[in-house]
Amino acid sequence: MSMTFEDLESWKKSRELVNAIYRLTRDPAAARDFGLCSQIQRAAVSVMSNIAEGFERQHAAEKLQAYNIARGSCGEVRSLLYVIEDNYPGSADDARKIRQAASQTGALVSGLIASTRKRLIGKAAGIGIVTGIIAWLSIHILA
Repeated sequence: MSMTFEDLESWKKSRELVNAIYRLTRDPAAARDFGLCSQIQRAAVSVMSNIAEGFERQHAAEKLQAYNIARGSCGEVRSLLYVIEDNYPGSADDARKIRQAASQTGALVSGLIASTRKRLIGKAAGIGIVTGIIAWLSIHILA
C-alpha cells in the first residue's frame, strides 16, 4: 500500500495542533475575541491542509510552495499564541505548551522541505548527467 499524507508525522502533529488550538479557543475568555480565535484557527488549519496539499502535488516546485506556506502558518500560529499568552492569563500555560507543539510541527515541515529540495536537486543532477552524455555522444559519434 502506498503512503498517504495521513502517514506523514508532520501531518499527524499538525492535526494535534489544530485540535489543541480549537480546545484553547473554546475557553470562555478567549472565545469572546472572535477575530483572534478565527485567525489562529485558520492559521492552524492552513498548516494541516498545506501539508496534505503539498504531499498530493506531483511537481516538486508545487510541493515546496505548499510546504513553505505550511511552515509560514506555523509561525503565524506561534505568534498568535503570544497574543493569547499576553492577554488571557488564564490561558497562558496552555498557549506556551501549544507553542512548543507548533515549533515541533514547524521543524517537521522544515524536514519535508529539505527532503523535497534534495530530491529536486537529485533529479536536476540526473538530467544534467543525461544532457552531458547526449552532448558527448553527439560530439564523438555523430561528428
